Amino acid sequence: MTRILVVEDDTAITEGLRFTLDAAGFEVDVVQDGESALQAIRTTPPEVVILDLGLPGLDGLEVLKRLRQRGPSIAVLVLTARSMELDKVRALDLGADDYVTKPFGLAELMARIRALLRRPASQDPARAKIVFGEIEVDPRRYTAMRAGRPLELTAREFRLLEYLFHNRGLVLSREQILDNVWGRDCASGPRTVDVHLAKLRKKIERQPDDPKHLVTVRAAGYTFRV
Repeated sequence: MTRILVVEDDTAITEGLRFTLDAAGFEVDVVQDGESALQAIRTTPPEVVILDLGLPGLDGLEVLKRLRQRGPSIAVLVLTARSMELDKVRALDLGADDYVTKPFGLAELMARIRALLRRPASQDPARAKIVFGEIEVDPRRYTAMRAGRPLELTAREFRLLEYLFHNRGLVLSREQILDNVWGRDCASGPRTVDVHLAKLRKKIERQPDDPKHLVTVRAAGYTFRV
């Protein structure tokens, strides 16, 4: 049975979610603060975490950050009253898989959970290391090295690099990259891909202005070259 952990301090919301998820056949655990969430994840890892950001004590963004340090295998759906774009960007960059603002519809929430559970096998935690040139990336552990020195990549940059690497040699449009790395429900536009590619180039390319791996294909998109 699929296990879902609800991390939310609003009792009315947790009771509604527990009832709905239980009726849908999920096994549901509920905690009301960040420390309890991390303990529950260590003890009995769920497949999906529904995470509020405004938690007492350890806030949701810190919980997300620590969770992603353990690896990317657990899907995280942020469910919060924070609707500012900056909050959404921070959560997605830290590794959230989806972001829903309150008030929310239960039917839509259930659809988003089902979508997370259908994530492609390319996101499986057993995936192999990525090695090219001076770069070595372990997607299972969220670690990256360049010439033996640690690289600080965001969760989104890990996913972006992995997607491009596993499709190396193909020309990928910005829309394809956006759909596969950010998700079809992402409100961001293709310009987001350009911004993240530019940041990633600065970290992995010796000459970001003349990239050897993350190459722009004029009027088409991007391709990865080894």
